[in-house]
Amino acid sequence: MKHLFLTIALVFSSLISFAQDSTASSVTITVTIDNVKNDNGKVVMALHTSETFMKGKGIKNVETEIKDGKVTVTFEDVLPGEYAIMALHDENENNRMDFEQNGMPKESYGMSNNNMSFGPPSYDDAKFEVANENLDLNIRF
Repeated sequence: MKHLFLTIALVFSSLISFAQDSTASSVTITVTIDNVKNDNGKVVMALHTSETFMKGKGIKNVETEIKDGKVTVTFEDVLPGEYAIMALHDENENNRMDFEQNGMPKESYGMSNNNMSFGPPSYDDAKFEVANENLDLNIRF
């Protein structure tokens, strides 16, 4: 009886969460990088909130092959709010950024708003607002 009650409660809570998700308006963010230095490896991008920025995986993560120094990726079903995007050219496909002994990155990277200051990226420099319209962004490496 206990299991039956828990199963019914789980089904109803799932239905309620799906109903809420379908009524919220979501947008698509299309990101283009057209200055990848070569076609080796892949480009990895992550959509972040302030809570996930520089702390590992984003809330949405994509990777893509490079063709003629250019990539385009799409983040779908993004709810309105504040976000930042980080991108990495993972040339050796080890799924992480590689560094020189002095701490400088070996692989190209970029972020939304294209602010490339010295030191680690800042969420405040990379953040942008998502409203109710699809977005097209360009990130430079």
